[in-house]
Amino acid sequence: MGRPALRLRWGRALAPYLLVLPGGAWLLLLFVLPIVTLAITSLQSGDFITGFVFSWNFANYPLGLQIYSEQYVHALEYGGSATIVALVVAYPAAYWIAFHAGPRKSAYLLAVLLPFFVSFVIRTLAWETLLSDNGPLLAPLKAIHLLPEDVRVLATPVAVTGGLAYTFFPYMLLPIYASLEKVDRRLVEAAGDLYANRYQVFRRVILPLSIPGVFAGVLLTGIPAVADYVNQDILGGVGTTMVGRVIEQQFEVNTNYPLAASLAFILMLGLLAMLLVYQRLFGTEEIMGG
Repeated sequence: MGRPALRLRWGRALAPYLLVLPGGAWLLLLFVLPIVTLAITSLQSGDFITGFVFSWNFANYPLGLQIYSEQYVHALEYGGSATIVALVVAYPAAYWIAFHAGPRKSAYLLAVLLPFFVSFVIRTLAWETLLSDNGPLLAPLKAIHLLPEDVRVLATPVAVTGGLAYTFFPYMLLPIYASLEKVDRRLVEAAGDLYANRYQVFRRVILPLSIPGVFAGVLLTGIPAVADYVNQDILGGVGTTMVGRVIEQQFEVNTNYPLAASLAFILMLGLLAMLLVYQRLFGTEEIMGG
């Protein structure tokens, strides 16, 4: 076998591995390595002054669950509620844009996404002003006695949930819109030719074909919403603290890195477990008949 043929053979054999190498290195560096580091940190003992030592200290896990169980419940409650609110608002909007907006689809999508070119911290601060006791939303309603003077929205679960739903709204709308846009209009016309009414067309044709987008939107919205702490910090109060805020404080204020790492690891494992259950119950393979 000649040298050019041998070189060509080796090139073909190595090509798949060379193509995978950049993505694999990126995944290893930014995903696997941080998770391993987080797991190792969670099993350390000591303090910031004397130093932390790896000692297989599993006590951080039950301690974190015992102290901050309420904050985990808040995270699941607010994040889950925000995901539902975003889905309820985003699906009709995406449906209307996909099927009824005509040539102005891009303009409507831009109108939806334009506010999100601004930093989400600034947008959350704007909502703090809007929802304040004497802000432009509540003050007029109180002035005409439609709301009692002692009614407030800030520092309540409603404000936190609404802020989370607004912050992650595009992550719900865009995947759903992409799925709806891919729906073959000929299937919709065929269902109408078979005397299906609009409700039947939506339930038996459009909705099943859009489930992959709903699945992606729920994941892209729910996971960051549960772990968020900025909205709770700005729009919430002491009674609405989420576990993301606790983790941030343990890392940056208390410098208790093992406890913070164990709290983050518990949150990650909990989200992974819910993801597996969600995929098992509502996964696209089962829904699409695959």
